[in-house]
Amino acid sequence: MSQQQPQLEGPEDKDESLISHLIELRSRLLYAVLSVLVVFIVLCIFPGSKALYDFLAHPMAATLPAGDKMIAYGVITPFLVPLKVTLLVAFVVALPFVLYQVWAFVAPGLYKHEKRLVLPVIVSSYILFFVGMAFCYFFVFQTVFHFIATVSPDSINFAPDIEAYLDFVMTMFMAFGLTFEVPVVVLVLVGTGMVSVDKLKKARGYVIVGAFVVAAVLTPPDVISQFMMAVPLILLYELGMVAAKLVRPKSD
Repeated sequence: MSQQQPQLEGPEDKDESLISHLIELRSRLLYAVLSVLVVFIVLCIFPGSKALYDFLAHPMAATLPAGDKMIAYGVITPFLVPLKVTLLVAFVVALPFVLYQVWAFVAPGLYKHEKRLVLPVIVSSYILFFVGMAFCYFFVFQTVFHFIATVSPDSINFAPDIEAYLDFVMTMFMAFGLTFEVPVVVLVLVGTGMVSVDKLKKARGYVIVGAFVVAAVLTPPDVISQFMMAVPLILLYELGMVAAKLVRPKSD
């Protein structure tokens, strides 16, 4: 009785597999882009681009003298900047669906233990990034803008340009959003066995110094904003180590 030989995958099978993966990737990207576009259209209708920008500009507008407003240098800037804000908000709102498309594409190629780790990491990353943006908007902006308005000389008319304000806000949102990802980074490092909790504890002093260095680079050159970034970064590092004890390898 002859033994059946295993079939080897030929070049044609590999080409078909590659094409099928490319088609799926295109579909996932299309779904992601369409989700952002749909949310963008909905936000343009309600609450509208003007309302979204007014909400974003509220921390700065609240610190300006009564009757003063921000200015716009460009002819079409008052139209384009609110649209940019709406598009960014649409991306943030649709991000869970976008991340799901990424997950659905890479999940078939992951091992079982990798799937258990990746999905919680994606969900927690989104939540922490959103919390970082909220912390920046409700606490950091109010303090920093009030400080800047207070120290400005009386001979200066403090009226920021709306496009420069948007660039500043987006930079700060990105900086604080990434800062709040520290617990996720710690969990991944410990969960994958790359670093032990004991080594992270020994590196605490370097992390404290690094937190203030990072805050000095990413935030405006004032002590208040740097302090408001460095302290949460250190606390989040400590929180990450506490949570990492639950996921660290048994041999650790």
